[in-house]
Amino acid sequence: MWGILAFNRLPAEVMTAAISAAVVSALGVWLVMMYMDPYGPARQQVKSRAASLGKRLNRRVELNQYEEQVAAQAIAPEDIRVVMQDVAGLEHITSDLELKVMAPLRHPHLYSTTLLKQARGVLLYGPPGTGKTMLAQALAREAGCFFLNLTASSVVSKWMGDSNRLVRAAFSLAAKLEPAIIFVDEVDALLGRRGGASEHEVTLLLKTEFMQLWDGVETNPAQRVFVVGATNRPWMLDEAVLRRFAIAYEVGY
Repeated sequence: MWGILAFNRLPAEVMTAAISAAVVSALGVWLVMMYMDPYGPARQQVKSRAASLGKRLNRRVELNQYEEQVAAQAIAPEDIRVVMQDVAGLEHITSDLELKVMAPLRHPHLYSTTLLKQARGVLLYGPPGTGKTMLAQALAREAGCFFLNLTASSVVSKWMGDSNRLVRAAFSLAAKLEPAIIFVDEVDALLGRRGGASEHEVTLLLKTEFMQLWDGVETNPAQRVFVVGATNRPWMLDEAVLRRFAIAYEVGY
């Protein structure tokens, strides 16, 4: 009798063990996928952001996973709450920006010849707390540009090759959202002098990639993408980067 009961109980025990093994296996696969794809959870959060960008532009915007990461830091011009009048004490800079930056962004067809060429880079330098970021946001608002906020921490990745992919994504996303301003806060941390003894090859490749993409923007007069950098230490910037910032303003007290 006992042997018969044990035999009848065996299939249920085997089934329970099989289900447990399947659950553990599925959990293991999920953990491996999460490890191999560290941006999975973040991508789900920003997909809605990409959809909202498409609605604002009245067209479908297809983004890859790296563009989605950058899009999480993108601000539409109508969502920026700062205007030029809010930036007190910098009237000499705001009036110059109106002529050299905002006018070309609003009327690109007037600046499509070699006789009247639009500059594609502005450097704002000065002590902390003087309104550099606010000025860049006001510029984007009044020029009707999307504002893409980049920092060294947002593009430098521990995963091989991802830093360059994120930089490429910033420029490709800006082209999809144009007119757009790529704002690099603490630009010296991202595009500092090259050739230091302690510089890693990855950071050198990142700087080269950024400048090559920037050159591509400058040689395409139809593209309305602009780079604005802010720094407290302009002397730390690479000379090649300084040359690309055709316009520079000291923002002081």
